[in-house]
Amino acid sequence: MTGYDVSARSAATADVIFELLITPATWPAWSPIDAAEAEDGDPAAPQRAGDVRIFRTGRTISRERITALTPGRRMEYGGGTLRDYRASVDLRPRPDGGTDIRWTGTFGNGPLWGPFMTWYMRRMARGLAAYAER
Repeated sequence: MTGYDVSARSAATADVIFELLITPATWPAWSPIDAAEAEDGDPAAPQRAGDVRIFRTGRTISRERITALTPGRRMEYGGGTLRDYRASVDLRPRPDGGTDIRWTGTFGNGPLWGPFMTWYMRRMARGLAAYAER
């Protein structure tokens, strides 16, 4: 398995960041994703464990299922365009009121995908951190 492990720091609270993560319609505002939908429901509404979101970036369409949620702390998901893809976003509140974000994932596409996914997901984490501060 190949993977990535990236992090970012935000002045925003973990609850604010968590709401952005579970609301698909926000993703294009803070990430390189072009469009986001909820498979069954309103993309502007927060999703729950078991829900599926569909992301479009260029011609690539990725369908991901949220597998577990710990409110304000963790989101786990899988699916997408990578083989055997599993990922999680962990939020750790800091004493100053901000949050440390750790985004990790594994997949079976081989080692050549590792550097690209690390770069891409670092953009995701940093974009989320910055947008949440607004």
